[in-house]
Amino acid sequence: MVEVRHQYATVRGHRVFYREAGPRDAPALVLLHGFPTSSRMFRHLIPRLADRFRVIAPDHLGFGHSDTPPADTFGYTFDALTDVTEALLTEIGVDRYAVYVQDYGAPIAWRLALRAPEAITAVVSQSGNAYEEGFVPQFWAPLEAYAEDPGPGTEPAVRSALGFDAIRWQYLHGVDRPELVDPDTWTADHRDISRPGNDLAQLALFRDYATNRPLYPRLHTYFRESRVPLLAVWGEGDLIFGPDGARAFARDLPDAEIHLVPGGGHFLLESHLDTVVGHMRDFLGRTLL
Repeated sequence: MVEVRHQYATVRGHRVFYREAGPRDAPALVLLHGFPTSSRMFRHLIPRLADRFRVIAPDHLGFGHSDTPPADTFGYTFDALTDVTEALLTEIGVDRYAVYVQDYGAPIAWRLALRAPEAITAVVSQSGNAYEEGFVPQFWAPLEAYAEDPGPGTEPAVRSALGFDAIRWQYLHGVDRPELVDPDTWTADHRDISRPGNDLAQLALFRDYATNRPLYPRLHTYFRESRVPLLAVWGEGDLIFGPDGARAFARDLPDAEIHLVPGGGHFLLESHLDTVVGHMRDFLGRTLL
């Protein structure tokens, strides 16, 4: 049995939870989760990689077991979440690492890469968007309207994303075998998102998502100049970040390895874990070891 350590660190005055496994002197791999989940999404992946890598998976503030400071005392922005992640990695002695990014994890990782390009050894993107082509218009239109003009006319549509049915949809859409997806996933996520005051934190992040897209030109320059090894493994049926977002990496990283998984959705690890693990072990084995 692989030992997964469940730990806390105090970072910038906040208690941050993270999962860690593997030898401390092995190449580091940081797993950054998306909305509306937590490091819980990596519960099956971590043991499959910890024989060769030091795997670290934090919960962002406002998610999982990390603190959820009130939105009127902590500014929930992707810059702020990046600050906390950066400080956590410094606290636990990680200065060079590969990243696995999914959903919200991507804009955090992109900021880390732009701040310290030399720190990133490789990237695995699983529905971790970096291109305009990745946005599925039907999903993103209400969020874009809310970010542009937050108020009573636009807020109800995005508030619905915090509901049980919407979170369940995130897990099941595009999945050819939904019976493989554990219902504990969306049940736990909805419970965490529904904590008192968390709605305001999540709405703040919805508004701030608009700050990510202007970073893309700098990010693409980073890709071209660094030639960072990159693996994109996406569910072909993802209706949040579509397959064109995976294909687009090849424009700036011609050597990018891109795999679209039939029958997979936004949370690919829930239904196609073995496929993702196979691609990751092959890719990371060639790039990090």
